[in-house]
Amino acid sequence: MSFLNSLDIGGSALSAQRLRMDIISQNIANQETYNTSPGGDPYCRQLTVFSEKKKFSDVLDKYVMMSENENQKKYHHGTYYLGHLNRYKSAGVTVADVIEDDAPFVPVYDPDNPLADDEGYIYKSNVNNAKEQIDLLAAQRSYEANVSAVNAVKAMLTKAMSLNGR
Repeated sequence: MSFLNSLDIGGSALSAQRLRMDIISQNIANQETYNTSPGGDPYCRQLTVFSEKKKFSDVLDKYVMMSENENQKKYHHGTYYLGHLNRYKSAGVTVADVIEDDAPFVPVYDPDNPLADDEGYIYKSNVNNAKEQIDLLAAQRSYEANVSAVNAVKAMLTKAMSLNGR
């Protein structure tokens, strides 16, 4: 795998985690909202869904086909396929979707509120601050891990460039 493809993979992970942190921040900002119209819904918690850019099964199928073909070079670490130089070009992660959480809204009894329903309840957002803080911490740690991976690739690239000049 080339250095630039490694940077692309790390960059896609950084972008995905940043969007995840933005969505979590939006959830936290809207956690105290109520329904704004009679019969309307308050802010609904948003969740990010990650997906790989390249399906692992497709990559695995290519390697199975390559191992069955005897015209290719073989090394002790597996099949080396010379004709497929960009096999990691579309590798990485992407945000497949931003979905709404299906948790119920929190009812608050306030019969004097003009937005209250027939039973006297208004509804508060389904955002739980504790869950959001935990998700934010997990996203931050994932972001930091990807920064470390990108920095390691940059350090290897710098070292390779310095060795080339000798």
